[in-house]
Amino acid sequence: MSLLSDAGHNLSDVFALLLVLVAFRLARVHRSGHFTYGLKKSTVLISLLNAIILLMAVGAIYIESAHKLVEPEEVDGVAVSWTAFVGIVINGATALLLMRGQKDDLNVRGAFLHMLADTLVSVGVVVSGLIITFTGLNIVDPIVSIVIATVILVQTWGLLRESVVLSLDGTPEGIDTEQVTQLMRQTPHVADVHHVHIWAISTTANALTAHVAIDDVAQLEAVKHELKERLAHNHISHSTIEFETGSCHCHDDDCCAEPQEE
Repeated sequence: MSLLSDAGHNLSDVFALLLVLVAFRLARVHRSGHFTYGLKKSTVLISLLNAIILLMAVGAIYIESAHKLVEPEEVDGVAVSWTAFVGIVINGATALLLMRGQKDDLNVRGAFLHMLADTLVSVGVVVSGLIITFTGLNIVDPIVSIVIATVILVQTWGLLRESVVLSLDGTPEGIDTEQVTQLMRQTPHVADVHHVHIWAISTTANALTAHVAIDDVAQLEAVKHELKERLAHNHISHSTIEFETGSCHCHDDDCCAEPQEE
């Protein structure tokens, strides 16, 4: 059962890697009048789909493991250990290949975490096979399967949470809206910044819109250039800024008021 759990997870990872390739292909689709950002957002949806598939796999492993706990079956520990050892080699090599790109893309990071966890899980399966071989305790098999499922669940939860946040146009992980706003306010000739919205165009590109009040309209171009440079260094590659003169010019009566405690 532990070996099947590991193999099932590996199979889902192969499917996940295929979906990542599809996401990369869709991200390169040119924009149109109907999809003004192209299909870049599909990378977020595919990340969400990957997380859902993994959660379904976890549920199946838990159910089958519970059945095996009630009715343990004879297990060939040697075969389990050798097969899992092959998994360590393949998963470990794949994780190394994905290591460099996982810092900049949610889908790649998800695939990297999957392969890294698979490597560790395969190590656990090897150990369980050895225990079964030398002790004959077949109940170790479903217990290890439950541990594997729990590892997958923990690793998947973060991916699911971030995918849902990005799907709802929430602020991407690693970006603090208040810090970005303060950074913009510290730019020379910026009097105030409000109406700040930050969201993900894709798993690799973030966007921002904001209203910026400046104290010298003659410095508008210089301020715009400096703001875009600062935003780019904070992983925001697309920014749309509406400039205003004075300290605060809002279309809403209370948009410049101090935020109220909830």
